[in-house]
Amino acid sequence: MGKIIAFSGSNSEQSINQKLMHAIAELIEIHQVEVLNLRDYPAPIYGIDLEKESGIPTSMITLKEKMKQADGFIVATPEHNGSMTALLKNTFDWLSRVEQKIFDDKPTVFMTAAPGARGGISALDHLVAIMPYRGAKIVGQYSLGNFGEHYSDGKLDEATKMNIKEVLTILTTSI
Repeated sequence: MGKIIAFSGSNSEQSINQKLMHAIAELIEIHQVEVLNLRDYPAPIYGIDLEKESGIPTSMITLKEKMKQADGFIVATPEHNGSMTALLKNTFDWLSRVEQKIFDDKPTVFMTAAPGARGGISALDHLVAIMPYRGAKIVGQYSLGNFGEHYSDGKLDEATKMNIKEVLTILTTSI
């Protein structure tokens, strides 16, 4: 049994991407899934001067140590102005200072969920384009548009579950 770490790049208490991570964790049966909340790993906005003055925040070192224990990853992000959130970008900036290959060349699935029909696809495309440079062995991606039509009472509808399971099967067999 392997370990998958899942998190979203949202700092909202009502994050639909964080809700997606919890719903997905319930779909994976053959591996342990730990859903993290990046709000539990705070860090100031990255800057080289700050790093020289204060070093790398303990929260980022702790997060990277936790990621090292994983065999695979699921990362979701909301779309902010066509890209990932500032929280996710800042987390990745700090993590890359701990170790450049953030994902340690492990199987990774990137996802996004949005209330609109496009489903955050621009943010997803951005992540898929740049994260291989940070050690993400991308084995799948998924965009869930019109989130409110596919999720209620903490559960995804059956058709969405089936679509997501296809992507997750690739991840779980890669571990």
